[in-house]
Amino acid sequence: MPQTIGFIGLGLMGKPMAKNLLKRGYALVVHSRSAGPVDELVAAGATRAASPADVARRATRIVTMLPDSPDVEQVLEGADGIFTAMQAGTILIDCSSISPAVTRRLGEAAQSRGAVLLDAPVSGGEIGAVGGTLSIMVGGDASAFAEMKPVFEAMGNPERIIRIGESGAGQICKVCNQMVIGGTLAAVSEAFALARKAGVDAARVREALLGGFASSRVLEVHGERILNGNYKPGFRAQLYGKDYRIASETLAAHETPAPVAALVHALVTALVAAGRGADDYSALATVIFDLAGLSHPLSSS
Repeated sequence: MPQTIGFIGLGLMGKPMAKNLLKRGYALVVHSRSAGPVDELVAAGATRAASPADVARRATRIVTMLPDSPDVEQVLEGADGIFTAMQAGTILIDCSSISPAVTRRLGEAAQSRGAVLLDAPVSGGEIGAVGGTLSIMVGGDASAFAEMKPVFEAMGNPERIIRIGESGAGQICKVCNQMVIGGTLAAVSEAFALARKAGVDAARVREALLGGFASSRVLEVHGERILNGNYKPGFRAQLYGKDYRIASETLAAHETPAPVAALVHALVTALVAAGRGADDYSALATVIFDLAGLSHPLSSS
């Protein structure tokens, strides 16, 4: 019989991740706040659960993919949460991007109940979730990680599934990931703005940079989005703003100066405040372009 996996949170990322588990032959028990994605997964072969507690009754291996720390706390600790019905020996895999401090507290709470919580935030956006090529950064017990490696490999790139360290280390790595992406995204936006203001074709600048040391996935993927003005969300700016709030809190807690991250946080906040929180976070470029007096997409300037 295939191993049964519980999956809670079937949003933009969670739904394709769950589908990839089905494709690998796992029996899936699913729950989400919205009925539509649950119906879609049930039609594909999953079993519907009435609540997080119902998932915990049916599975001892459970993946969660939720928007923010309070959502994870509610699903685990709420009145009808996982902890109310969790079986001894359960392994929880939280793929959400949440506060490292909250993760460590929930990990201790799970351990006190005879379970293990692995924090396993992902990177790669909707494209990676659909293609099963996500990078997965894991914190928590080494033996639980080894046991769950096939589950991770059903959702991500086997070469990019890395145990970073103990509980919370995965979330720290995700903070670092978002900081690097944000700094690069801001720099790419500024470079494109300069090119356009100087009367140079920004698309050709991108093409040239992709062949040199400045090349990056941000320049490749988000650079194309920015040039075309295509901000259909692969990862919503509002959620990216949440990640930067977590980054700022984590940096402060560890007394780590990060002036670049602070500036990017301000740019993301401005984007969301402008009513563009539902756009892809690469729309951060539009804040730079507005400051430079440029129309966007750049091709229409």
